Amino acid sequence: MREFFVTTEFVPTDYLPVLIFFLIAGGFGFVTMIAGRFVRPQVSYREKLLPYECGAPPISDARQPFPMRYYIIAMLFVLFDIEAVFMYPWAVVFNQIGLYGLVEMLLFITILVIGYVYAWGKGALEWD
Repeated sequence: MREFFVTTEFVPTDYLPVLIFFLIAGGFGFVTMIAGRFVRPQVSYREKLLPYECGAPPISDARQPFPMRYYIIAMLFVLFDIEAVFMYPWAVVFNQIGLYGLVEMLLFITILVIGYVYAWGKGALEWD
């Protein structure tokens, strides 16, 4: 009969380089922030404290509500971005997964196309 030994001793020697990396990265960030505080000029003036909007002066309150269509278009963009992310690994291993992978990807694309046609039919893609 095979016996299993449970060891209570855990020596994370393989994680030492990761710990050193995190310490160096954190130290670099901390030293950079402190050095920047001493090096940068401390002069504040009205134009410097204004919000920056692509070089154009702000003309209204920044807390104005956005139309719901903006969020719907943003979600559709993310959805099709995810589709592209899933298609790359699928294309890389296509020879190994064969017909099953092809059917799964066609089903995935079909669901996305149905959603796209639905959003288009509801007028969610109109930007007025």
